[in-house]
Amino acid sequence: MTMKRQKLADDILTYLLLFVLCFFMSLPIISMLGTSLKTSQDALASYSLFPESGKWYFENFATVLTKTTFASNILNSAIVSVGAAVLCMVLSCLAGYTLSRYHTRITAAFTILLLALQMLPIILVLVPTFMIYRGFHLTDTLLGLVLNYTATNLAFSIWMLKGFFDTIPKELEEAAMMDGCTRFGAFLRVILPISAPGISTVAIFAFVRCWNEYMVARVLIQSDEYKTINLGLQQFVAQYSVDWALLSAAAVIATIPTIIFLVCAQKYLVQGLTAGAVKG
Repeated sequence: MTMKRQKLADDILTYLLLFVLCFFMSLPIISMLGTSLKTSQDALASYSLFPESGKWYFENFATVLTKTTFASNILNSAIVSVGAAVLCMVLSCLAGYTLSRYHTRITAAFTILLLALQMLPIILVLVPTFMIYRGFHLTDTLLGLVLNYTATNLAFSIWMLKGFFDTIPKELEEAAMMDGCTRFGAFLRVILPISAPGISTVAIFAFVRCWNEYMVARVLIQSDEYKTINLGLQQFVAQYSVDWALLSAAAVIATIPTIIFLVCAQKYLVQGLTAGAVKG
C-alpha cells in the first residue's frame, strides 16, 4: 500500500507540474484570445487576460472578416497550403519509393544531398529565388508560392517517406507483380495504401509549415490581392499604433484552421511518426 500511495503521489505531482508548465507556455495564446474579446480601448487600458463578465466584444471577428481583406488572405493561404501539400505528397511518394527500392551510387548521393539541404537556411537563397522567379514572371502569384513551398518542404518529405518505405517488405510488391501487376501498379495498389499514415504525416507537416510561413511570402508577394494570412495580419499594424483587439481577433481566426486540422489528423500524425521507428 505504501508503494501504491507513493506512486499515486508521484503521478499527481508530475501531472500538476505538467499542467503548470503547459499553462505558462499557453499564456501568449490565452492572452491573444482574451484580447480579441475586448474593445480597442480596453485592449490598451486593461491588464487583465479577459474582459469583465458580460463585456465580451465579439464584433472584432465580424469586423476582421467583413470590413477588411483578411477573408481573401485566408483563402489565398488555403489555396497555397493545400496545393503545396498535395504536390509534396505526390512527388515525395515517387522519389521516396525510388530511393528506397533502387540502391545505386546516384540514389545514395541524392540521399546525402537531401540531408545537406536540410541544413541550408531559407534566408540564404531568398535573393536568388526572387531573381529566378522574377525572370519566369512567378513573383506576385500564388503559383510561385506553391512551387516555392513545395520545393522547400520536399527534402524533408522525401527523406521521411524513404524511411517509411524501407520498413515495407519488398515481398509484398513482388507478390503483386507475380499476380499480374506492373511495378507501378503494385506501388499504387499495395504500397500506397500501407503507407497512408506516413503520407498523411507528410501532408500535415507540409500544410502547417506553408500555412505559417511568412518570410518567402513577404519577398515574393507585393499586391494585396495575393497576400497570405500572415501578410494580412500586417494591415492591423499602423506606423505609429497597433489595433491590438483586431490584430488578436485576426490571429485567433488564423490559428483555428491549423488547430482543427491537427486535431482531426492527430491519429495519422502519431501513426506516421512511429510507423518507421522499428524495422521488422
